[in-house]
Amino acid sequence: MQKTLYVGLDVHEASISVTTAQEGRDGPISFIGAIPNTPVAMAMLAKRLVKDGHRLEFCYEAGGCGYGIYRDLTNLGHGCTVVATSMIPRKPGERIKNDRRDSQKLAILHRSGDLTRVWVPDENHEAMRDLTRARVDASMQLMRARHQLLAFLLRHGRRYDTGRKHWTQRHRSWLAGQSFDQPAHQIVFQDYLEAVWAAQDRRDQLIGRITAMTANWSMGPLVEALRGLRGLDFVSAVTFVAAIGDLGRFATPRQLMAYLGLVPSEQSSGERIRRGGITKTGNSEARRMLIEAAWSYRYPPRIAKDKAEIIVRLPKPVRDIAWKAQLRLCKRFRTLSGGSKKPTVVVAAIARELSGFVWAIGQEVKPAAP
Repeated sequence: MQKTLYVGLDVHEASISVTTAQEGRDGPISFIGAIPNTPVAMAMLAKRLVKDGHRLEFCYEAGGCGYGIYRDLTNLGHGCTVVATSMIPRKPGERIKNDRRDSQKLAILHRSGDLTRVWVPDENHEAMRDLTRARVDASMQLMRARHQLLAFLLRHGRRYDTGRKHWTQRHRSWLAGQSFDQPAHQIVFQDYLEAVWAAQDRRDQLIGRITAMTANWSMGPLVEALRGLRGLDFVSAVTFVAAIGDLGRFATPRQLMAYLGLVPSEQSSGERIRRGGITKTGNSEARRMLIEAAWSYRYPPRIAKDKAEIIVRLPKPVRDIAWKAQLRLCKRFRTLSGGSKKPTVVVAAIARELSGFVWAIGQEVKPAAP
């Protein structure tokens, strides 16, 4: 019977440290050394290890180097696991860390089955994920540019009418009418203003490209279905789906809640039970989309005009789930807010239950064939 050789890879930008662990509790462990982080070097390593008649099972931590190594190894016919870094067991007294020890630890833990794998998207899904992340970066850049402009105006006593919203058409007209006596101040003002318009144009162009690409994306039907939920528009729905992927891989809604880090942390021992704030594990961007959507359930149940135009195109099971979510979560929001709980705690609880309705829609709407 063919034995398995477990290979731990400590991946860096320029090099990869390699350790092998043979099958069995007491199987020998060997540090191979460091190889260049290139597809050719990785293929040569796999060819060298497979000569001994072993079946190869590689593993490495998820990180900035992405999933290229995973795809190279699986295309060669070998097993590969991308490991969740935050879930790797660590000894409390461990004080020495280097590349050799890291690769050795991965090989041993992979052999014992103590590593938690992450879901690896296909290349199309990863491309859409990168596009949504670029949209998030553009939005953050726009927010910083706006803050810098408003801070400059405040330093010079230029205050917009109190009680009115910024960045409306009226506010833009007010900005266009600002002028300064000092030429240097006028240059700074124009520079900050141009930075705002450039950042806003970049964000809008990215949203337009996301909209165009979603029409042919395998997850497009799921994005459209999630828009039926209150608080989720196109941008938040596509950001959530790009971050999470196929919801069908979660067997129960509790698994999705735990994956999103929306379940309470716990430190219990004996008869003492102590629960804390949410764990905040998993993808922070996907969790933020649900947290922001949860705030909309503080209002009574209703369907806005623009939301009705979306819902009418959805299948009846999805429409029923979306309306059931409104009835339950709006009532739940009022009930929790009536006590002494903080608003942030209430919103986290609503977001956790909202993820259950998201999971239910994911069971009704499957990804389209690529």
